[in-house]
Amino acid sequence: MKYDFDKIIDRWNTHSEKWDGMLEKFGTNDLLPMWEADMDFEVAPPIKEAMIKRAEHGVYGYTVREDSFFEAIINWQKRRNGWDIQKDWIRNTAGAIPAIAVAVNAFTKPGEKVIIQDPVYYRFFNSITMNGRHVVHNTMIYEDGEYKVDFDGLIKQIDPTVKMIILCNPQNPVGKVFTKEELLKIGEICLENDIVIVSDELYSDIVFSENKHIPIASLSKELEMNTVTVFGPGKGFNLSGLKASITVIPNPKLRQAFDYVADAMQICLKNLFSIEAVEAAYNYGEEWLDEVVKYLEENRNFMVDYIENNIPKVKVIKPEGTYIAWIDFNELGMTDEELEKFAVEKMKVGFKYGYTFGRGGSGFVRINFGCPRSMLKDGLQRIENAVKEYLKENNIQE
Repeated sequence: MKYDFDKIIDRWNTHSEKWDGMLEKFGTNDLLPMWEADMDFEVAPPIKEAMIKRAEHGVYGYTVREDSFFEAIINWQKRRNGWDIQKDWIRNTAGAIPAIAVAVNAFTKPGEKVIIQDPVYYRFFNSITMNGRHVVHNTMIYEDGEYKVDFDGLIKQIDPTVKMIILCNPQNPVGKVFTKEELLKIGEICLENDIVIVSDELYSDIVFSENKHIPIASLSKELEMNTVTVFGPGKGFNLSGLKASITVIPNPKLRQAFDYVADAMQICLKNLFSIEAVEAAYNYGEEWLDEVVKYLEENRNFMVDYIENNIPKVKVIKPEGTYIAWIDFNELGMTDEELEKFAVEKMKVGFKYGYTFGRGGSGFVRINFGCPRSMLKDGLQRIENAVKEYLKENNIQE
């Protein structure tokens, strides 16, 4: 590979939530942090160079998004996903969750309902409930080591107060990449019932070789006009700290409603450095992205093989995309509280715990494999040693 993803980069004392935030999160710094969803790799050289060049200018005043910014986004979607979007469809917020919160307020009224497909990113819940709306849990079916959409349940759960669904594709935390057939079926159900689709596609740049990312809005004109798509370079290019979220809204009525709420909340303010990063990533970072995805796929395969062959009673859901994996510890027979304590005190690994992702998450943890392979191996060995010791102490056969 042209880029060295095996290089260990010291992130201590850089205001890193994953590393410097460990003490506040877990009560100790003596863990290997595999919980927060950013990568432990240096960004693509063109991004770093663009940021340094802009920083050296020395003046960081108010900024404007010029045509080059929008062209980079438009060309990226066309080149990577075959989706034609237009400049006036594009909006920006300081992160995906603010965009989703705006959508909840723009497309639903207090007391109405929003569908989520849990286990799913926990901040979706807050965006719904803390804005006075109700969550409808269309919990995915976990069967034979895979997650499937519960279409029968989805149809039965719809009533006139259901106004929106939040789709997460690729799905956080289980790593599912939705197929064309699944997306079309979800889309058909939503169109038939006047349900707006808000599609979180933040991980769309990280999809492994056996799968392909498909923006649901690209499948038909009807779906395009009924969908708000949220994406950006944060996950794929490791830029989450810059809050460079992009929202695409083709339908002018939805766009007007979104703009009204966003203006009222004042969350579409421009960030100088995120503009530089978006242009550099989408115009010059593609080679780096392709290589990091290959490395992540190798990490994914290494992790799955290691767990299946070395860690008894523990199962991993093989992710089809993202750099996070969903690991099942239920056979150990622990409560969620016991699993948390076991992870911190015995494994010495920092996880994101499954129960925070809603229904179907109990007994699971989310692990981040977006790191040098030596770090991943260290984490897996810690899990292996702790699990085997636990089984031995409790006379449980491997």
